[in-house]
Amino acid sequence: MNLTDWLGTIGVLQILLAYFLNVIGKVSSKSLAFILLNLIGASMACFASVLLKYWPFIVLEGVWALVSLYSFINYLSKPRI
Repeated sequence: MNLTDWLGTIGVLQILLAYFLNVIGKVSSKSLAFILLNLIGASMACFASVLLKYWPFIVLEGVWALVSLYSFINYLSKPRI
């Protein structure tokens, strides 16, 4: 496997880990861990797709990363007690 394969694989595994942990009730979809796993994973998978020049996944992972970034910004902007 080359660097692009590793980036894409690790990115996708992070997204799947976030989903799995959410489904089994270990993390909430509003938790920082869930948001960061998706943000970092989608960004890595998007970057790998850019390196491969594979537009369908550039769009998919790019949108996924942007939605995750939006969630991260919302998470940071909420007051903590």
